[in-house]
Amino acid sequence: MTTPLRDPDPPPRPLVQRVGAILWPSFFAAGVANAVFFAALDPLDLASISFPGHEISRELGYTIGFFTFWACTAFSSLFTWLLLRPASRFNPRRGD
Repeated sequence: MTTPLRDPDPPPRPLVQRVGAILWPSFFAAGVANAVFFAALDPLDLASISFPGHEISRELGYTIGFFTFWACTAFSSLFTWLLLRPASRFNPRRGD
């Protein structure tokens, strides 16, 4: 008895699941990076070096840092997702 040929690629996942798989792990990575980074550096010291003419609070420094780390880790996760997509979804099968 022969088994029917299966499509080697699973069906694409829903958009919300794909976006969640990128943003959720990057959120946790940004939280860890933020904690480690600001354990060594004070946001007020960074503000006086980076933006000497602007009054930036410590909370705003933490917020800017977190969202910067989140953007960096989200782009890293997105790039990994792009590289891991099956090539057969974009390239036609030979002989078709």
